[in-house]
Amino acid sequence: MRRTMAQALIEFLKAQYVERDGHTQPFFAGCWGIFGHGNVGGVAVALQEQPDFRYYQARNEQAMVHSAIGFAKISHRLRAMACLSSIGPGATNMVSGAATATINRLPVLLLTGDIFATRRVAPVLQQLEAAWTQDISVSDAFKPVSKYWDRINRPEQLGAALLEAMRVLTSPAETGAVTLALPQDVQAEAYDYPDALLRERVWHVPRLRPDLAALRRVTERVHASRRPLLIAGGGVLYSEASEALAHLVEATGIPVGETKAGKGALPFDHPQVLGAMGSSGNLAANRAARDADLVVGVGTRFTDFTTASATAFQNPAVRLVSINIAELDAGKHAAEPLQADARAALEELRVALSGYRVTDAYRAQVAEWKAAWEDEVDRRYALDGSAPLSQAQVIGVVNAFARPQDVVVCAAGSLPGDLHKLWRTRRPGGFHLEFGYSCMGYEIAGGLGAKLASPERDIYVLVGDASYLMMAQEIVTALQEGIKLTIVVLDNHGWGSIGGLSEEAGTGGWGTAFRSRNPRTGALDGDVLPVDLARNAESLGARAIQAATAPELRDALAQARTTDRTTVVTVEVDGGRRVPAYDAWWDVPVAEVSSISAVREARRRYEQAQTRQRHFL
Repeated sequence: MRRTMAQALIEFLKAQYVERDGHTQPFFAGCWGIFGHGNVGGVAVALQEQPDFRYYQARNEQAMVHSAIGFAKISHRLRAMACLSSIGPGATNMVSGAATATINRLPVLLLTGDIFATRRVAPVLQQLEAAWTQDISVSDAFKPVSKYWDRINRPEQLGAALLEAMRVLTSPAETGAVTLALPQDVQAEAYDYPDALLRERVWHVPRLRPDLAALRRVTERVHASRRPLLIAGGGVLYSEASEALAHLVEATGIPVGETKAGKGALPFDHPQVLGAMGSSGNLAANRAARDADLVVGVGTRFTDFTTASATAFQNPAVRLVSINIAELDAGKHAAEPLQADARAALEELRVALSGYRVTDAYRAQVAEWKAAWEDEVDRRYALDGSAPLSQAQVIGVVNAFARPQDVVVCAAGSLPGDLHKLWRTRRPGGFHLEFGYSCMGYEIAGGLGAKLASPERDIYVLVGDASYLMMAQEIVTALQEGIKLTIVVLDNHGWGSIGGLSEEAGTGGWGTAFRSRNPRTGALDGDVLPVDLARNAESLGARAIQAATAPELRDALAQARTTDRTTVVTVEVDGGRRVPAYDAWWDVPVAEVSSISAVREARRRYEQAQTRQRHFL
């Protein structure tokens, strides 16, 4: 039977399954899309003809990729969604989403419309022209942010491209954004596709076992250590290794620090869990890292936030071990690499470490650090009657109200750091943070994807006013799909995170507050902009509630729980009442010369902090 390239594409996606640990399920849960002249006569027709492949109508192309990322993340990378755009700005709007997926190692299939392969009517609307070649379009912009990229210039090329795309999407080590550029004329061309291409196909996701020699070397290093620390990264959650991690640390007494992606691998009140690690880490985990003579990273990329810009590990004798499914990550910072699936590695390491226990003195020190940190969280959560509330107090109210199975979603700004420190996660998957790319605008769209993947859980989207204003429109999509989100907007009238960095750099928050142009000074230091975020959300169809106090916030959350519609709760917060850094630093360069005295002082502090950096070569 002859099919257009687009028809064959959708049939293929419907027939792909994934299996791990004996559980098989469809890989693709549907397709997000916005139509234009680059796809309305191709893939749009195929989707209309095959309604059993669910089509979701987004409002912004970047947002639909964020929704697909949120879906894949909460699905442990075992399910994915496709995202379809027209050519031109529709395609390039997805580039930020592609980078977000690839950097976070999350599978998303991007299907970008493209210019005519025949070139007979070139240049077409939205075509990028170059004097040095005709073989380029805006779809080429996806190459550096994709794990696999291809352009389908003839319909018979589709089969080979799709098989390669699936190889990458289902690879625990190589997954990320996959981009297939689909010229608008080729989408509509027919071809006799072989039945074998369109039959059901199961992609088996393996659990790579550790090399025995590498496992022995890691075991020897643990046995030789006196103050080991394990850092749980996102790979622990993606491989569903929480139980294996618990068994290992309970048997050995090794404490656990958490990256943003790994937070919630174990519940916050587990005796070995010290919590947030690194630049946005807490006092307990960062002190354990400072003194550790062995750091074992499991499923972490060892980014600058995890290592506190190479200042976290100060013990002169410290050695690093990196357990990771990806060879790239396993070898970072000259660590002893153990390339393996996180769950498989933890299970085998537990057996290899049979009989090993940390000393009683170290266990007592870990317990003391943990207790002191929990007291600090209580102090930050405590309500003192002041108004407006601090960001930490809002987090505390929402955390106390949410149930153990519920999910908090966040992405960019100062909120991720405070949530990393303060949020008390009680079940795996309850902390959903996009911070690999720290992409503003992810929050609401990512929450939408998370809810699609786990409809039985309540999703609490925490978002700052700046990020909300960038991409709030997917509230409309949530209403269209009958999906309920609880969105808490923390309004500090500006870019709070960058404001804090600006103050640290000596520039006093210049250019980061949302204020009007002052005719007297000519600068943006006039009155606070009168933006009514609640009315904005209400205009999009959400139920909107303004809360100024903790009781009002709790009451708003209670109302949201009983309604079946997306609710937006706006809360003004005091941007000046920040959660401090706890024995942590992040390398943000400060001007080496300046006429501003505060900048010169900030530079002095910066150079002093740099002396603590260690490079493991």
